[in-house]
Amino acid sequence: MSATPISAQAPAEQPAPAAQGEADVDVLIVGGGVCGTALLFELARYTDVERILLVERYDQLARVNSKATNNSQTIHCGDIETNYTLEKAVKVKRTAEMIVHYAELLDPATRERCVFRTPKMVLGVGEKECAFLRERFSHFSPHFPAMELLDKEQIAEWEPQVGLVDGALRPEELVAIGIRRTYTAVDYEELSASFVAQAKQDVAGSARQLTVQLGTSVGTITAEGDGYRVELAPTPGCSAGLSADGTAAAPRSVWARHVVVNAGAHSLLMAQRMGYGLEYSCLPVAGSFYFTPDLLQGKVYTVQNDKLPFAAIHGDPDVRAPGKTRFGPTALLLPLLERYKPASFWEFLQVLRLDWAVLAVFWQLFRIADIRNYIFKNLLFEVPWLRRRLFLADARKIVPGMQLSDLTFAEGYGGVRPQLIDKVNRKLMLGEASIPARLGLVFNVTPSPGGTCCLGNAARDVEAIAERLGCRFDRHRLAQELYGERASDAAAEQVVVAG
Repeated sequence: MSATPISAQAPAEQPAPAAQGEADVDVLIVGGGVCGTALLFELARYTDVERILLVERYDQLARVNSKATNNSQTIHCGDIETNYTLEKAVKVKRTAEMIVHYAELLDPATRERCVFRTPKMVLGVGEKECAFLRERFSHFSPHFPAMELLDKEQIAEWEPQVGLVDGALRPEELVAIGIRRTYTAVDYEELSASFVAQAKQDVAGSARQLTVQLGTSVGTITAEGDGYRVELAPTPGCSAGLSADGTAAAPRSVWARHVVVNAGAHSLLMAQRMGYGLEYSCLPVAGSFYFTPDLLQGKVYTVQNDKLPFAAIHGDPDVRAPGKTRFGPTALLLPLLERYKPASFWEFLQVLRLDWAVLAVFWQLFRIADIRNYIFKNLLFEVPWLRRRLFLADARKIVPGMQLSDLTFAEGYGGVRPQLIDKVNRKLMLGEASIPARLGLVFNVTPSPGGTCCLGNAARDVEAIAERLGCRFDRHRLAQELYGERASDAAAEQVVVAG
């Protein structure tokens, strides 16, 4: 079966009216970021689930970690992320490519708003880093055939501002692993909007019901029968939660057969309020960025310090700011679940769940000199007069000729990554977590590379939903369209899963 192109024109997002009383749905998705909307799209396109409801507490989709200004706008494939093991890189590559395969289904205008082609590289500076990258290339290139090992002259050809200083090759030893031209950048905000638009088109003309309700907050989730009773209420201050006469809409109750919570750090908060996920604590890490003029042709990453559980500095052409390159992130331990929202401090205290296990993890982090110094240095990055001067020294590892006048602090940019602490094993978790509270209820916490893996995570949840609800799930079509697997000569088979 050939892949079916998805149409382009995304209808303007309209909030669903807040209906009075009770309603029943088959699947309730909490959270309108890229992970929640990816699940909505896959349910609409690859299953026959009849009644789907997505609720988002803000007036618009993708207002938190998926907002274009709040992340690094990167498709993390594992090729230039040196903190990935080969095993993790191969796994992430498969799910990361799902975004590319999805984009190929879109019409050109929509695709160009969502994903972007640029070169990318990870840069090694000095003997130790260069030796590391050469060895990494030998192990990774069989699995990433587009990889090229670049010497100093080739680096200067790809990225003149990186390989040259004052018109001459840099004196340091340089090596890079590069990928010449592929989809490397993504606007997760636009991607979220496209998921919703395509989901609506996939159910158009059928009796299926797909509703996106903005400006709606979730109160309690209570097990009831073979599903869950979920209390919904308008989010204070959100116009989408108002009724036609401008007054706050009344709270309502929804019964759902299956509930998936994709609400970032708030997923953990909601889970713990129900008594689940108590083995986790949350360490929010905020990232800040700096703008320069257009210095780079593509993404340039640096080698990760294996002693630091934080992202290494990189430079990226910003997809929302033409003519500018964004450098960062810094890493600030911030006691907030949302950047620039002081009220989330109280929510942070609830998910911190401070005890001896959490203190033990903090002690493990701070007793390592590299981590301790890095944390203190990043605190200084927040001092207005000092931060540009400190950051310049780091940014010159990528662009040696950068001047202080080139740097401006990116006001309002940077989100919060909810890094989880495993209290049982007393260690910091560097990936995402899924908390299967009970049958039909799951809480997903997805820091980086959660955005990259949004379609892969959604496929995992769709599998569980299909098994539980007994709905029709066209695995073959999903595999062909999103994983890029070859179609068999026969038409793709509809699979019925026993519920």
